[in-house]
Amino acid sequence: MAVPHISPAKAKELIDRGAILVDIREFDEHSRRRIPTARHAPLSTLDRIETTAGAPAVIFHCRSGNRTASNAARLAQCTDFDAFILDGGIDAWKSAGLPVIEDKGQPIEIMRQVQIAAGSLVLAGTALGAFVHPGFYFLAAFVGAGLVFAGVSGSCAMARLLAFAPWNRRAANVAAA
Repeated sequence: MAVPHISPAKAKELIDRGAILVDIREFDEHSRRRIPTARHAPLSTLDRIETTAGAPAVIFHCRSGNRTASNAARLAQCTDFDAFILDGGIDAWKSAGLPVIEDKGQPIEIMRQVQIAAGSLVLAGTALGAFVHPGFYFLAAFVGAGLVFAGVSGSCAMARLLAFAPWNRRAANVAAA
């Protein structure tokens, strides 16, 4: 089922007339930056969007619009109302000058943390392998193999480990309270 994309301006008009905006990003993304009027319903747990009578539509958004576009059929099945995708996601919403709540005190998204950690380990393993001992190349190979496994299986061990980092646990505890 094709779900139409709408601009932030059109989405704002629909919201002002009672449409429901739904943020499908995961908790770590939502806690750092969000649209004030959006409901949070992470894609990983999304089942059904409860709407009030008279709501003209449901508008789904993510960070850039790619996640909502690639899951459009599933999102459309979560509601009996007209469904739309916010073109460009929260990034476009913010660029259009519409309100966004940002909490820089929250940790950056887990996947960005994975990218930073993996990149740093590969860089360190390569540099140490070149300048200290060739055995350090194993570190870069190990991280590369882990990234391939994560891509193939859809399960990222580094992300699960980073979720237990003190700064991420503190943020999760604040959300649970």
